[in-house]
Parts: sequence; structure tokens; C-alpha cells
Amino acid sequence: MQDTAHISHLTSAIKACLFDLDGVLVDTAVYHYKAWKRLANTMGFDFTEEQNEQLKGVSRVESLNKILAWGKVEKTDAEKEELATLKNSWYVDMITKMTPAEVLPGTVDFLTEIHKAGYKLALGSASKNSGIILERTNLAHFFDEIVDGNMVTKSKPDPEVFLKGAELLGFQPDECVVFEDAVAGVEAAKRGGMKAIGIGEKSVLTEADIVVSGLDKLTVKDLERL
Repeated sequence: MQDTAHISHLTSAIKACLFDLDGVLVDTAVYHYKAWKRLANTMGFDFTEEQNEQLKGVSRVESLNKILAWGKVEKTDAEKEELATLKNSWYVDMITKMTPAEVLPGTVDFLTEIHKAGYKLALGSASKNSGIILERTNLAHFFDEIVDGNMVTKSKPDPEVFLKGAELLGFQPDECVVFEDAVAGVEAAKRGGMKAIGIGEKSVLTEADIVVSGLDKLTVKDLERL
């Protein structure tokens, strides 16, 4: 009953918050980079951190295709599947050692504040390992729904992951705001008819409604102004 009372008291047009995972709640990008870099090195080439930025919010298969193109390496579909699995096993080894200390600054305080204010929360991530990460970092209990790479077929900037999150929470897209650190994620939010709060640089996340450097810069009042 308490949740219903909370929802009815929300004064903002926004009723639900959908969060990307990597780069918004926790920083697992470094682990993706290490695992992809190791994979590229086994094939005899390297790639830069600048190139790695292009992999943000992109599915494992698409990321691999980009990396192979950078290295001018061609592989069969079966070989690609093996490589993606190998990369993921290295990545999972690293994230299973994560701790709550790796949650980004202000995340727990902000999630606590908006949860208490009555907003519904969902995760909307391309990661197929979201569950492990949320458990290891002690964030799972904040989320009413979790939509990850195991539940969707289309990568951002397709809005599928966020539209599914809105549907599971029981809200229309225009009642939702998305928190994203990637250009593709902000575009996905906009294409889905949602507001977007960018976590990062204003010069990069130009389509977002608000851009801040991290969740530690936000309060419930920012949601009420959307």
C-alpha cells in the first residue's frame, strides 16, 4: 500500500527512473576495456581508449565486430562466437571480484532519495552480467525491475531496453526518465519518447535534457523540474 501512496503524491510528470549500469551506477568500462584489449592482443593488434569509447552501450557482438574491423581481422560466425565467449569469461572473472566500494560517488544516496520519494526504478542495460554486478555492489534491492542483455534483441540506440523497462514498471514512456552515459543510450531514450539525463560531458551528450558529471550532482528536485 505504501508504494501506491507514494506514487499518488509524486508532483512531477516523471514517475519512473530507468538506469543504464556501466558508467552511471558503477564503472565496469575499465573491465570491458581490459578484456577486449587482451582479446585483441591475442590476435596480434591493439586499440586505443578513444576507440573504446565507441563500445559504450553497444552489445558484445557489435563490439567484437568493431574491434575485428579495427584490427582488419576476419572471422567466421562460429569463431566470433568463441571469441565473444572468451572475452566474457575474462570479464566475468574480473567483475565477480567487485565490491560496493566500486559504486560511483553519490549513487547510493540518490537511489535511496528517489526510492523514498516514490519513484519506481528499473535497470536498462545492454550487459548480460547485470545481475552479478548488482549483487556484488549491493545495489540490486533498489530496483523494481531489471532489463538486461538477456531480455532484449536490439542494441541501443534502439529503445527496446527502455520501452521494456517502462512496460514492466507500468508507465508510459513520457512518464519515464533515463540516466545514461553513452550517446547511443541518450538517443535510445529520446527515440523511445522519454526524458534523458546524461552522465558525462555536455559537449558529448548534446541530446540529453540535463547533463551532470555524476549522480552525486542530482536530487529529487531535478526530476520534478523535467
